[in-house]
Amino acid sequence: MSVDLVGFLGVVLVAYVVPGPDFLVVVRSATEHPAKGRAAALGAQSGLCVHMLAAAVGLSLIAARSPVVYDAIKFLGAAYLVCLGARAVLAARRAARERRAGRETAGGAEGLGAPAVAGDGASRSRWRSGFAQGFLTNVLNPKAALFFLSVLPQFVHGSGSPARQIFLLGILDVLIGVVYWFVLVAVAARLRALLARPKIRHRWELTTGWLFVAIGIGVAAAA
Repeated sequence: MSVDLVGFLGVVLVAYVVPGPDFLVVVRSATEHPAKGRAAALGAQSGLCVHMLAAAVGLSLIAARSPVVYDAIKFLGAAYLVCLGARAVLAARRAARERRAGRETAGGAEGLGAPAVAGDGASRSRWRSGFAQGFLTNVLNPKAALFFLSVLPQFVHGSGSPARQIFLLGILDVLIGVVYWFVLVAVAARLRALLARPKIRHRWELTTGWLFVAIGIGVAAAA
């Protein structure tokens, strides 16, 4: 396969560095727990694999040329982002009320019960939640499909099989993303101690929650 790998790598790295919905999902998940952050990263890249395979067989081209299909995917993605944001905002407000109630009662029962839920069941639940959020965020993002349709063909050599080359470039894209996200998770996980402070955690949850809502509304408005 004769392609401009240097140019391709440059485009892919820029695409990952520019923050998007998947960036917020991975970072938020990592600040909750590193394992959840890694699961969200793998979920996000699995969502990209769906778009990559669809582009390789031409299915995404059909969706991109059909305004109805494209807008349906766009609205679903927007609704999911708004839902994620609303849940984060409501959870932050609920946690703030519980902290105020805890200070008033000065109870310690909640702390005593924590170890009971920190077992394998909680780990599996964290992993499933992180993976699902990352996967749905990218698989419902039509811009990811358009990236494979519009950018990857620019690096495909005319003498080879376009589908095969798109597939191989897509795999390289996904692998680069896994490395990038895992590094980001390691960095974000170091913020957990800072975010353990109730006031900072509350502001972080509200800020990222409203960001999700704003992005979702922006996506829907652009449809």
